[in-house]
Amino acid sequence: MRSEAEGAVPEEQEPVDPAEEKADDSEDDGKRKKKQGSFWKELPVLIVVAVVLALVIKAFAVQAFYIPSGSMENTLQIGDRVLVNKIVYHTRDIARGDVIVFNGLDSWDPEVQVDEPSNPISKALRAVGTAFGVAPNEKDYIKRVIGIPGDHIKCCDAQGRVTVNGVPLDEKSYVFTDPITHEQNKPSNDPFDVTVKPGQLWVMGDHRELSYDSRSHRGDPGGGTIPIDRVIGRAFVIVWPLDRLSTLPIPSTFKQRGLEKLSLIHNSETTRRTPISYSVLS
Repeated sequence: MRSEAEGAVPEEQEPVDPAEEKADDSEDDGKRKKKQGSFWKELPVLIVVAVVLALVIKAFAVQAFYIPSGSMENTLQIGDRVLVNKIVYHTRDIARGDVIVFNGLDSWDPEVQVDEPSNPISKALRAVGTAFGVAPNEKDYIKRVIGIPGDHIKCCDAQGRVTVNGVPLDEKSYVFTDPITHEQNKPSNDPFDVTVKPGQLWVMGDHRELSYDSRSHRGDPGGGTIPIDRVIGRAFVIVWPLDRLSTLPIPSTFKQRGLEKLSLIHNSETTRRTPISYSVLS
């Protein structure tokens, strides 16, 4: 006995009207074009939102900075981009050995002169480039902290070293070495003997023969030191170019015992707690 399924006769499919099929295709094309049009309409909004979010992050948390000079070689090269943590000093004090970015406006003359664009569009583009760390600015500096409030810093001892509170620093790991001659800069060609006042920092570039740092500003009212409240944040990583991707840790020489013996208590009263406007570096 044959099953009902075996005896079933397939139903004939009704022919599709070509006009209806063409109409369906046209409807699909219309929906596709509508989606594409909607994307292009939304794109400017998405760009604006992305820029706003980036500016908020830049203003309060992390900011990219462009390195325009060789004052921090070999640690930082011309053209490097670094990220700067702008909130770290709300959770800890500034430490010796930190690589910091600070605003030198009304305090230091710029190391790098940047011509001011006369064209309004050029000004706007440079402002955007500065905000995202792709254009230089003459108001901000990047240096290494050598002395904090209360430190007695001197150069040089009998071996030609910088001392902090009588403890010599071993700076071979970060002071500039010429890649051709392999000769390393002396810790300083200029002697100095300073005690860092409260609320101030003594900073130096790693390329000692090129850097325009605290040593060059000893005739200023601060005696070469910079105000803590002008510190923007700590540079903690090189992000560009990719082949130089690396962190910027505190050198081990700054962790020696004895460095703290003359330092003032470096508390919240002498540490910056309010974010300030930024730019890029010298």
